[in-house]
Amino acid sequence: MEAKDRIIVALDVDSLDKAQSLIESLAPYVGCFKVGLELLTAVGAPQVVQFVHSHGGEVFFDGKFDDIPNTVCNAAKAVANLKVKMFNVHASSGIESMAAAVANKGQSIVLAVTVLTSLEENNAHLIFGEPSKTKVLQFARDAKIAGCDGIICSPQELDLIGRQKELGGLLKVTPGVRPDWASVGDQKRIMTPTEAIKAGATALVIGRPITKPSAEIGTPVDAAQKIAREIASVL
Repeated sequence: MEAKDRIIVALDVDSLDKAQSLIESLAPYVGCFKVGLELLTAVGAPQVVQFVHSHGGEVFFDGKFDDIPNTVCNAAKAVANLKVKMFNVHASSGIESMAAAVANKGQSIVLAVTVLTSLEENNAHLIFGEPSKTKVLQFARDAKIAGCDGIICSPQELDLIGRQKELGGLLKVTPGVRPDWASVGDQKRIMTPTEAIKAGATALVIGRPITKPSAEIGTPVDAAQKIAREIASVL
């Protein structure tokens, strides 16, 4: 896997017009594009996926399925039929729901969402009743049992996951990655690309540092190439 293939660009926009130039310019320099709830809801999932494909990009479908097994089963069938590269399901939906997604993934990769990177420790504890690292580890083990290809976690949990022999083989995709030249934004548990790759990340989800770089960095392509060079330096 080349350094650029480890970059997943978050298309956090609300229209295809806003996404088009980003997809066309960045497709040769990144692995795929994450399309999330904002764009999927504003435009419609099939239209969004077809649009990204038609402009040369691959899709990480960030629908975060979180429902009863039968519903997740049917949603997984539908998204797999769209030929997305990967999609995700919340680990909190349970092993049976995750297994239903895996059983109906087609050629797509299934990732289990653990604990959102926007949660500070006190909020994570209020929601889950346990420290975030404890819950991430439990969710990762559940995802492995269910047959998921990988997990989505904060970079802060990468080392912990990597030290668990029973979790070997899981892909580790992490948001919460900010180059040292970019603002932190609303992520709480973050690392730089260098730190995340060294800690064991398979791929990095990066939005604004690429899609809205500072004038000093240049264009989105300049930002993506800068990050790819940083990743390559530690592979």
